[in-house]
Amino acid sequence: MTTDIDSLIRRSGRLDVDDIDFEAFRRHPLDPATLRCLRYMHDVEGHTACYLRDLLATRAHRDPEVTAFLACWCYEEHWHGEAIAQVLRAHHEPAGRSRLADSRRRLPRRDALRPVAFTLASALTPHIVAVHMTWGAVNEWTTQSGYARLAAKAEHPVLSELLRRIMRQEGRHIDFYTLSARRRLADSATARRITRFALRRYWAPVGTGVMPQPELEFLVKYLFDDDEGRVAAQRIDRLVGRLPGLEGLHLIEEALDDLTLAPPEDIAVRAAMRRSAQEDQDTKEQRHAC
Repeated sequence: MTTDIDSLIRRSGRLDVDDIDFEAFRRHPLDPATLRCLRYMHDVEGHTACYLRDLLATRAHRDPEVTAFLACWCYEEHWHGEAIAQVLRAHHEPAGRSRLADSRRRLPRRDALRPVAFTLASALTPHIVAVHMTWGAVNEWTTQSGYARLAAKAEHPVLSELLRRIMRQEGRHIDFYTLSARRRLADSATARRITRFALRRYWAPVGTGVMPQPELEFLVKYLFDDDEGRVAAQRIDRLVGRLPGLEGLHLIEEALDDLTLAPPEDIAVRAAMRRSAQEDQDTKEQRHAC
């Protein structure tokens, strides 16, 4: 892992947007749905430092490799938010620190207790870092996929280029999270059990609890509630399922069903299909083992 984190640190930096033509958004504005998604993404990227606060309240702060990565991750995510802020400003919308200040003032009071909860969880199990690294991988996969879906739906060349650059940096974050998660999960059956339980019980899409629920539902439905979006969700679930001990979770598809208010009969059919597919996969793996 040392070589990987050293490489990531060497390549980390502020997102390069010097040649992005932000004035193009004044000449060819984005549609309202795309702007609504970008507001959400701007606010969530701007909340990264608060997520970092929670992570450092755990024993993760004792691992110099993890903290080196988190420093780069937080810095790069900040500039992702700033890049999106420039797009919003081109549409004469509030963005940057003033918007983030308003967003943070609206956080529920219980948010102040999150570091305490994370510290307690860390005291209860030495495997909390495995949970965090896996959680981070899931969130980065969904974030990168969300950017890709937005670029495809908006069909705006300047936005597509900007999101492509953001996605490239997100890809490096994914590399670290998944490598670290895979190593920690492979080393401990207890870590696998705790991580699986935590994801199944507590995981929710990025921005949950930070953004208003209607905004979360709109973003998920707009980006993922069509054929291409379902394919993207299934791909993320397959990636999650390849991590040790996390086979068959289907976190993304189930969250998609919940947030898009799919009819109960559709949810039941999809759940049955997922179970059948998992059973087929289990059978193939058993045959291969024999």
